[in-house]
Amino acid sequence: MKIVVFIKQVLDNTKLKFSDGKPVMEGVPMMMNPFDEYALETALKLKEQAGGDSTVTVISLGAPNAKDIIKKAIAAGADEAFLLSDAALNDGDSTANAYALAKGVQALAPDFGMLVFGQMALDDAAGQTGPKVAEILGLPSLTFGKNVALKGETLTVFRESDRGIETYEMQLPGVICMMKCDYELRSSNIKGVMKANKTEIPVKTPADIALEPALAGVAGSATRMVKTWQRPAKSGGKVVDGADAKAAINQLLDHLREAKVL
Repeated sequence: MKIVVFIKQVLDNTKLKFSDGKPVMEGVPMMMNPFDEYALETALKLKEQAGGDSTVTVISLGAPNAKDIIKKAIAAGADEAFLLSDAALNDGDSTANAYALAKGVQALAPDFGMLVFGQMALDDAAGQTGPKVAEILGLPSLTFGKNVALKGETLTVFRESDRGIETYEMQLPGVICMMKCDYELRSSNIKGVMKANKTEIPVKTPADIALEPALAGVAGSATRMVKTWQRPAKSGGKVVDGADAKAAINQLLDHLREAKVL
């Protein structure tokens, strides 16, 4: 089975700073989107469960320096990888990016059995790209995946919801989007790192994947980001002295009345 996992390079938002209300990106390191790490580990686990000649293919859409995170995926155990990179693909919204990724998988891994995404990316937290790719390709999809199990052509997905863990079965081919799982991305061994260092990552342009530029990037985007700002710092709050239970209740009621909650 050919399993395709999609990974994205994002800014390390723990090191992002703001100036005059705008994010300062210069000098901020890039990293693999954390949810995509769970997607990658899920793909590697499914490869092991499928056995035989199963493979994991990585596809990423981004700038040329995204090769660094792709090589991390190769070091972890992915078999091959492609980077979709071109000015015409830049700054797309989830619809434009889903179109580009769908065309990419059709051209580069048409015999896929499963597509694996992270639930969302840290930079926009939209959670839309995976389901949109599924819609474009006419495939079933499941989101908020927590764990998976594969038996033949049936994939069991344990899905996290407000009501707890739900269990679904999907007939492949299909699309899954993974949340934070009960497992982490495996560590790379020396053999994997050496393989990653030697692996050439092919860069594909719109022409290589029969993509219509007018439907990708800014040109193909129905939405655009108009403003970014820093979340206001939280106040210290008020502390209720719990030494005397009755007095504490009265203090709490006073605070709630002051806040016009009561």
